[in-house]
Amino acid sequence: MARPEKVRLGEILVQQKLLSEEQLGLALTEQKRTGRKLGRVFVENGYVTEEQIANALARQLDIPYVHLKFFNINPDIVRRLPETQARRFRALALEDRNGTLFVGISDPTDLFAYDEIARIVKQPIELAVVNETEVLAVIDRIYRRTEDISDLARELEQDLGDVSVDFGALAANPNLEEAPIVKLLQSVFDDATQVRASDIHIEPQEGRLQIRFRIDGVLHLQTETDIKIAPSLALRLKLMSDLDISEKRLPQDGRFAVRVRNQRIDVRISTMPTQYGESVVMRLLNQGGAQLRLDAIGMPRALVEKFRAIVQRPNGLVLVTGPTGSGKTTTLYCALAELNSVEKKLITVEDPVEYRLPGINQVQVNEKIDLDFARVLRSALRQDPDVVLVGEMRDQETAQIGLRAAMTGHLVLSTLHTNDAASTPLRLMDMGVPRYMVGSSLQAVLAQRLVRTICESCTTPHQPTPAEREWLSLEMNDKVDMGRYFHGKGCSHCNGMGYRGRTGVYELLEMTRAVVDAANDPNPSHFLKVAAQQMAGETLRRHAVQLVVQGRTTIAEAMRISNQIED
Repeated sequence: MARPEKVRLGEILVQQKLLSEEQLGLALTEQKRTGRKLGRVFVENGYVTEEQIANALARQLDIPYVHLKFFNINPDIVRRLPETQARRFRALALEDRNGTLFVGISDPTDLFAYDEIARIVKQPIELAVVNETEVLAVIDRIYRRTEDISDLARELEQDLGDVSVDFGALAANPNLEEAPIVKLLQSVFDDATQVRASDIHIEPQEGRLQIRFRIDGVLHLQTETDIKIAPSLALRLKLMSDLDISEKRLPQDGRFAVRVRNQRIDVRISTMPTQYGESVVMRLLNQGGAQLRLDAIGMPRALVEKFRAIVQRPNGLVLVTGPTGSGKTTTLYCALAELNSVEKKLITVEDPVEYRLPGINQVQVNEKIDLDFARVLRSALRQDPDVVLVGEMRDQETAQIGLRAAMTGHLVLSTLHTNDAASTPLRLMDMGVPRYMVGSSLQAVLAQRLVRTICESCTTPHQPTPAEREWLSLEMNDKVDMGRYFHGKGCSHCNGMGYRGRTGVYELLEMTRAVVDAANDPNPSHFLKVAAQQMAGETLRRHAVQLVVQGRTTIAEAMRISNQIED
């Protein structure tokens, strides 16, 4: 391919009627003032999308536009271009076409980038236009730190040898950034962020140390290395989170923050003594993540509207239920974010505080000083709140204080560990809460689970197995269409898993007059029957099956959720 010609992006977009002369003038003025790239100014001002820019450049220069989400990327080819240059030029090596390297670049008019890439790869190159955001996502995924982590672990192991290390001295060392232990941890956090891991598990085993990441709810082995470095890692992490470095026999909990790729990540850390050393689990909470919105977590639109109306009520108790890791806290925070306004006072009582929201008074319980849920909740109610979020209703005392607050004019949001929405009022009664309190204060129960979604880049038709076919026919009353099911075959975008991301599965029980009357009936089976009628079949299982039919998740995932509910 010939060296590209220098063209003016603004003129191309005006010529192709994607931009007005007035918008171009405004953007040029802003570009001079801020020094940002003109293309970014267009996108951030909402004049055009990145895809429109890419398509316009492709038409003008007569080169292809490649949608990276659906391009089968070969990591070995991508790595022919070093990461530094790939990031600098927003470019990806995509294919070797008989000696010519096919390269995707977000700005194909950059003549310097063209010459520099050709010089680095030492072969002719052929350009295609790609979307800048997609390029950066692929770069983050492909140039992973796996090899760095293994190398740094080996380096640390050699550094340690058989000599004991004074980590107090290491912490005070001004050249700490150069220490292999810190470089290793930085690489682990970098890699975890790139693959969207929610947790990092550092686990000493017999003769080896394994590091695993939880991605979309499933653990994946990241690396295995010598057990000798385990105490060093545990001690360094304890120092970072102000834990007692001399205490190795008792579990400890703490938190710290790290900056990874210009993002602030809050880390919740838990240490636990095991047979071969201290196991460390870190939960990663990205404070700069997506905005918390109820309509962005997978709730069906009709359910969003119903749930929004319920949490806008001035008083009452609203519970979100499900097992650990089912997204309950995220749902409650989405509700809080929508309720957050200058006119309302919002207080949260949590263990620990997971998200930091401006304008909200957040309190972390501390059992060591007897600052438990019940005590904080009693104090919070004296602070004249409009809305109170209680992290979890763990015991009868907390449940009763929460329900009493709901009866006296406060909106109380909380979570409970139950299998489904209908069994939740009964669980409150089992905890010793009087029936009349449940009937008069509980407004609604939202039960939820998380299912993995099929990777868009490798979605392919799936023929159900006999067991899947049988399950589907039971769930769908024999209306099974064998040609409409999908799964992910595994690609570079999803690290070969076939799944990328998760979405929620929900059911909502609203405490209508009929349901409240049934709750006051001592016969639990009568209550469950009335609750089922109120929900009209809109259950967790029904929602999971709908996602299967829509091609968003697999039959296997829906069956997994179904088994959890039955358990």
